Amino acid sequence: MTTNRKTFRNINALTDLPSYRLPAAGWVSILHRISGAVMFVLLPFILWIFDRSLTSELSYEGLTASFAQGIGVVPGAALKLVALVLLWAFLHHLFAGVRHLVMDATHRVTKGFGRSSAQATLVLSLALTALLGAKLFGLY
Repeated sequence: MTTNRKTFRNINALTDLPSYRLPAAGWVSILHRISGAVMFVLLPFILWIFDRSLTSELSYEGLTASFAQGIGVVPGAALKLVALVLLWAFLHHLFAGVRHLVMDATHRVTKGFGRSSAQATLVLSLALTALLGAKLFGLY
């Protein structure tokens, strides 16, 4: 008596990957790595903002003016966009990290908890990014 076993084959990245549906936990995992890399790459920008905001009142006014008017050929909207990307990276990395800590501490590694916590991570990070982005761009 023979049983039909599932056969495994190599995938073709050009034909198979575009049709593959990644679950929410997979997206959170990939975005967690991307957000960490974004924060690392933008570390000089973070340090520049931190330095300009704390050195003196005059340097803080210069920082706020640079976000309003720009610096040289870089418009202020581009600086705000970089800050928005940085906000998303921080918030997503924070929520995904807390998700991993909860899973490690409570040993909740079920498929249902993974799906719901991944969806919560995505919704919270995007909602707070939109809220803080609206504040950054002066919508309220």
